[in-house]
Amino acid sequence: MRAYKTAMETDLRIRVVPAIADVPAAAWEACANPQANCQGRAYNPFISHAFLSALETSGSATRRTGWQPQHLIAETQDGTILGAVPAYLKSHSRGEYVFDAGWAEAYERAGGSYYPKVQVCVPFTPATGRRLLVPPGENAGQVRQGLASGLIELAKLRDASSVHVTFAPEDEWRLLGELGYLQRNDQQFHWENANYATFEDFLGALAARKRKAIRRERREALQPGIEIAWLTGSDLTESVWDTFFAFYMETGSRKWGRPYLTRQFYSLIGQTMQQSILLVMAKRAGRFIAGAINFIGSDALYGRHWGAVEHHPFLHFELCYYQAIDFAIQNRLARVEAGAQGEHKLARGYMPVATHSAHYIADPALRRAIADYLKRERAYVAAAGAELAAMGPFRKDLDLEQTSK
Repeated sequence: MRAYKTAMETDLRIRVVPAIADVPAAAWEACANPQANCQGRAYNPFISHAFLSALETSGSATRRTGWQPQHLIAETQDGTILGAVPAYLKSHSRGEYVFDAGWAEAYERAGGSYYPKVQVCVPFTPATGRRLLVPPGENAGQVRQGLASGLIELAKLRDASSVHVTFAPEDEWRLLGELGYLQRNDQQFHWENANYATFEDFLGALAARKRKAIRRERREALQPGIEIAWLTGSDLTESVWDTFFAFYMETGSRKWGRPYLTRQFYSLIGQTMQQSILLVMAKRAGRFIAGAINFIGSDALYGRHWGAVEHHPFLHFELCYYQAIDFAIQNRLARVEAGAQGEHKLARGYMPVATHSAHYIADPALRRAIADYLKRERAYVAAAGAELAAMGPFRKDLDLEQTSK
């Protein structure tokens, strides 16, 4: 691809790599997760070399599954890597959680070809995180702009209809908007840790009726003699992964038809990321019956998916939401991100939070139609978020106390 002249007095070269294995892990991590929270940057497990490599090596995100890796690398002429982007050439819109199938159908009815498209994201992972992976430094802005422009060049080279940068942080969203990408919003539900010392402290911040309902749900979830175990680190044996994969396949097959992740994926992350993984497992009568997988960042716990071979009232809420809150409180994490969708999370202390995506559309007519749609959608999402926030479970007198301080 082309080279960009920047204020660094050297050419910035943008190239495409067909596999993350072609990028040294240390060089990728220096861009994705600079060590020691450099300048306040937090560790995000999903943009790590280990996580993305496990998706590719396991056959979960490959050309065969409709996720052809096309990662961008920004480097100097001597090969020093300055930035990276996790990018894929997609032949469908599954596994993204920012829905554009309607755009594809409309464009194809008009005689266009929506696929392939360039997707910048972490496959199957609706968690906000940096997408223009550039470490802090004097020339970081120029490198980010070079990568954003490089994505448009990639779309042209691959005859793709569009570029989609999903679950991006707000600063990248604004930068991409300035560069001509269309801006889109949606929302998720996150739990925020207000320096709670215990789960009971959190309950004390809720309205009495909500507090009573959560206590009842937790009690009834465990009534059939169910015990809860937190597994991490060396607890994550191949036997445990066999069990959890059975949960994933049973529940995923009913929910999605065909689960995205292979059994090998879990073995790989268990080998390379075990300290960043929390499995919350439910056991009854001496055997595990359900479990939820979470990934541990430096300031957040990220809930991903769950599965079960026995179904009990409120067990899903206990494993996926309440245990995650408990873990976050005990480990002083700032928040729990519980994945995509789910207004039912609101009553359990998870409040609406805006998410951001940016979209470059090559065809001017399609671009105009989508821009008009997004303008109306943004207004709807903002109004819905405000309405949901007003319905939150927290005590109104706490809001008044905070206002008066």
